[in-house]
Amino acid sequence: MNSLDTEAIELLSAAASPRPLFVLLHDEGGVAADMLVMGNLLGDAFAEAAVLIPEGLVGPLGTGNGYPSLSTRVEALAAYLRGQQQRFDVLQSDTALVGFGAGATLALALSDAHDGLVGRVLAFGGSYQAWPDKAPSLTTLHLLHGQNDPVVPVGVARKGFELLMALNADATLDVAASVGHELHPALMDQAVTRLQTCVPLRHWRAV
Repeated sequence: MNSLDTEAIELLSAAASPRPLFVLLHDEGGVAADMLVMGNLLGDAFAEAAVLIPEGLVGPLGTGNGYPSLSTRVEALAAYLRGQQQRFDVLQSDTALVGFGAGATLALALSDAHDGLVGRVLAFGGSYQAWPDKAPSLTTLHLLHGQNDPVVPVGVARKGFELLMALNADATLDVAASVGHELHPALMDQAVTRLQTCVPLRHWRAV
């Protein structure tokens, strides 16, 4: 099993059985503390949640220069998620993966490789490194992007969303005007709204 050295900031509620479990992934070159505002927002919105912000899983996503490949990082993330789900006795469907930038790219790759390992992915300012050829059936994808993002142009996010729609994915896209490559309050607030109001499409299909 692939693994990477990982430490985490943990924002834990007093609930005996935390629900849901949020795992937040920072951008390349960032640190766990970069995601604290988002983590605190989720903790305030979901009083019984466990919020974990690991450091060490996200890094350069290329395959050269001795860096771990994207697939290696995906498998390390998958192992981390399974371990935390077991630790907190949380179902995969009650787990949400939140990523920013390279963290969002890693989260989307995880959903492609391990459908259903998390119930939702919230991808801020990221995109697929490789376009998927199928949509996850057990994971809902929420794409959140700044209109003026200079790192991952909004057109890339729109193309990804259009591809997901063509694959019949359960996905949403929210674009904030006059916002760059950042965890802007408007996008973070919209993410919470999506979590609180969007019923996964798989539930409707099962009716």
